[in-house]
Order: sequence, then C-alpha cells, then structure tokens
Amino acid sequence: MFKLNNKVALVTGAGSGIGAAIARIFAEAGAHVIIADLDKEAGERMATELGARAEFAELNVANSTDCDALAKAIEAKHGPLDILVNNAGIGHVGTILQTTAEDLDRLHAVNVRGVFNVSKAFLPGMLSRKRGSIVNLASIGGVVGIRDRLAYCATKFAVVGITKAMALDLALDGIRINCVCPGRVETPFVKKRLAEYPDPEKAYREMSATQAVGRMAQPEEIAAAVFYLSADESAFVTGSALIIDGGWSAGK
Repeated sequence: MFKLNNKVALVTGAGSGIGAAIARIFAEAGAHVIIADLDKEAGERMATELGARAEFAELNVANSTDCDALAKAIEAKHGPLDILVNNAGIGHVGTILQTTAEDLDRLHAVNVRGVFNVSKAFLPGMLSRKRGSIVNLASIGGVVGIRDRLAYCATKFAVVGITKAMALDLALDGIRINCVCPGRVETPFVKKRLAEYPDPEKAYREMSATQAVGRMAQPEEIAAAVFYLSADESAFVTGSALIIDGGWSAGK
C-alpha cells in the first residue's frame, strides 16, 4: 500500500460519497485530511469519524474569496498543501431544450469555476515548495456525450480541459495535475435520485447496465484511483484523464 505519511491533503465535497471515500483512504495512508464541504453537518461528521487525522473546513468552492481565505488559514496552520482533490460537483438532467441559462451557470459555478477557484488559491503554496499533486474529479461525461446531460457534460469536458492545460503549464514546477473520469457510482446522491423515479429498481438496473460490467462503481473504487494519482508512486503521471467506467466508453 502506498503511504501518505506527513502529507497534508484537502478534499472538497468530502462530507459524503466519493469525497468521503477519498478522505478515508488518505487518512488510512497517514495523511492529515481537511474535509472541505458546504454541508457543515456532513463535513463535521466525517471529520469526527476520521479522528485526529482530519479536520473540517466549511467551503463554498464557487466563492473565490472563501477559497482564498481558507488557503491562507490552512497554510498558516499546516504549511502548503501536498495534495488537493477537487471533488465538489453538482449535476443536472436535461437536453439543451430543457436546460436554462441559469441551470448552465449554476453547474459552471461549482463544477468549473470551483476547480479554478480552489486550485488558484492553493497553487502558490505548492509552487513555493516546487511540489504538489492536484486531482480533479471529472466524469465519463467529460470524455463522451451522455443523453439528457447537456450542462453536466459541458462542465465535465471543461474539467478535463482545465486539467490538461494546468498540467502543461506547471509540469516543470513540480506540480502534477490529473483527473479521474468515473462512470456511474453508487453514492448517497445517486440513491436519492433513484428513489425519485416511478420505478426505482428498474432505474437502478438501467443505470447499472450502462457499464459493460453490469454494475455501478463503489465510491472506494474511485477513491483508490485518486489515491494512486496523489501518491509519490505516480510521479511520472500528469495531464492524465483516468477513465474508470466499467467499460462504458469501450464501445457498444
């Protein structure tokens, strides 16, 4: 198992789902983890679960002022980050005709500008030490189009592009930037959405069948990939968009 001893990591949207799984694996590997989330109750609960290896920080990634303030506070306490995971994100269902400009702006504010805001706030500290790893959570919807997900795909394609551009810009500065592109993941958010369908069991089967392996991923399976990209053992990996989709994008 790779180790993250003495590393300081921040994971956005870490109160539940994939973010929580990432926080757990980081803490188990020896890192001190800052659980950054807009949901104070979920974030504090997660930090309590992880104990001395974690702390909670309330953060709205869409607010650049909040991001800058948190970066200053964390660096004053712990020094520059070693690892940043931009996991916070939101979704939307709809074609272009069903998507309003407000819908698109709402997703862009979190999924795209959130990655921009948080990265820009913490990068100066990483650059001061000439080392650091940033992992962005994109989606299979950032690699291939998905029906009825126009706004979501638009923002996740942007995350893949931001990842690659940042990686090239910072490759000689000791900073690695990668992203992970999951297929459907069985998170509390997805389970909540499934419960809203007229036939939740049918919807679950249909969503699972999208993956060639016939099931959704578990959050821990995505967290394992983020762990690898964050660890020193992946030192030669930057600008990568790692697809973890159960064969979804391999073809029909």
